[in-house]
Amino acid sequence: MKWIHVKAVFTGNDEQLAEELVTDIFLSLGLKGVVCDVPLPPPVDGFASDALPRSTENAISGYIPDSDTSRNLLSNIKQKSTELLSSGVTVNITTQLVDQEEWADSWKEFFFVTRITDKIVIKPQWREFEAGDDDLIIHIDPGMAFGTGTHPTTAMCIAMIEETLKPGQTFLDVGTGSGILMIAAALLGVSAMAGIDTDEVAVQVAGDNLEKNKVDPQIYHLAQTTLDQYPDKGMGPFDVVVANIIAEIILEIITDIKQWIKPGGTAILSGIITEKKDSIVAKLLENEFTVTEVREEGEWVAICAIFSGKG
Repeated sequence: MKWIHVKAVFTGNDEQLAEELVTDIFLSLGLKGVVCDVPLPPPVDGFASDALPRSTENAISGYIPDSDTSRNLLSNIKQKSTELLSSGVTVNITTQLVDQEEWADSWKEFFFVTRITDKIVIKPQWREFEAGDDDLIIHIDPGMAFGTGTHPTTAMCIAMIEETLKPGQTFLDVGTGSGILMIAAALLGVSAMAGIDTDEVAVQVAGDNLEKNKVDPQIYHLAQTTLDQYPDKGMGPFDVVVANIIAEIILEIITDIKQWIKPGGTAILSGIITEKKDSIVAKLLENEFTVTEVREEGEWVAICAIFSGKG
């Protein structure tokens, strides 16, 4: 199968906001394997010592199938990118036709060993790392479903899960992607968990990564579905529900999360840009949630909220 690699190199006065706006175009139009390839500070000593040189330009990459409809999709991407000029963001779109196998291999150059918290370390399968006695290692191969924990949205989620989830609790991951949040929950002692995604490839990759991390298949369930259509497998309602997806979808599913969370349970929501924070908080309050923490990194926001009960 052939895929079109779409790359958007961008500039803007506020580079973090520009990154979010371009990323939102890719995600809202359903591109696969979306990667934020931007200049980053040098890694902490002892980490990613075998890493390739970091990017010197700001770029977002993604993939669309090479099909009859792809040309219309490319036109939409270019049109929406042009509209960002009004926000002070200039975008240059380039494309390249690639084989699916070439795509899978090209991912590896972007991902490095990354310490997320004092305990949790994310290690791509192809990188070397000597773990400490207290380290919890997530072995990850993102494949086509991007999510290695290096982006602030995922890193903030993992940190909040570590601070919130208690051994023996149950866990639901909405938009599971590579399954990285489920793996973190398993390492922290979850008793049962479920992960859902609308993307068939993401569900497959999540299953592969859970297997690589030796997570007991008896404690989890994966499904290609939306939250409102999720079939109860006897695990719900859940103690902790996590959704690391775009703000627009979070706004739509808060009422569904309400149906799948226990009274006193915790919702962790990420993938939110700063300008959407207030609308998410307002929607949570309308649905019997109490916001306990709002964490921000750059233009990204993660929210932790407690469900007060069934109204």
